Amino acid sequence: MKQVFKRPESLKDVAFHFCPGCHHGIIHRLLAEVIDKLGIRTKTIGIASVGCSVLLYDYFDIDVCEAPHGRAPAVATGVKRVHKNGIVFALQGDGDLAAIGISEIIHTANRGENITVIFVNNTVYGMTGGQMAPTTMLGQQTTTSPLGRTSIRDGYPLKMCELLASLEGCAFVARVAVNTPANVRKARKAILKAFETQANNMGFSFVEVLSACPTNWKMSPQDALGRIEDELIPYFPLKIFKEKSMPDTI
Repeated sequence: MKQVFKRPESLKDVAFHFCPGCHHGIIHRLLAEVIDKLGIRTKTIGIASVGCSVLLYDYFDIDVCEAPHGRAPAVATGVKRVHKNGIVFALQGDGDLAAIGISEIIHTANRGENITVIFVNNTVYGMTGGQMAPTTMLGQQTTTSPLGRTSIRDGYPLKMCELLASLEGCAFVARVAVNTPANVRKARKAILKAFETQANNMGFSFVEVLSACPTNWKMSPQDALGRIEDELIPYFPLKIFKEKSMPDTI
């Protein structure tokens, strides 16, 4: 029988142990497929931060460096400046990137550091206990907002793509989702474009991926998919917010 689908070489032959319905596994596979497609596995360095994204080093067959909570962009900056010919990406969650790491991501993007950041937005702190994150939706119940987030007390959910796209150092900024097959295909294209942007030394590239967290949302995986479609996407629209023109060759 002809094999038409296989595990990407950039992923180790191990089982994911994310919660049922979590989208981190899909995002991992898309990253690995892009790394394989570009033939950059031996020169790619991943930066894992604190949260569910920290499991990066368990699954990828590439060099990985762990960063303190929120500091992945700063660590990635140092790694890239030392390994100028390497392809450096950070994988971060919304609590990690948009809360404790908000200074690092803004200044890294504003400097135009030639790295790629993949931002997994599931609107809640995942691994650390289901607390309210900067991206938590109005009305959303979490362990620290049991009655639901309110704008008067807590402010509004941060829109990171819109914020970063305004900075001159950003070369590519996009928001995608992985809740449907069609959106998965679009997410792969955006991640590929982000890595190509870095390979072309064009500056900072950023892809936000709307993702499900059924465990902390207290939903079934199927209902979590519906929440992304009905609640997250209307507030966090899927689009390319900024895209500098590519040179003719990589």
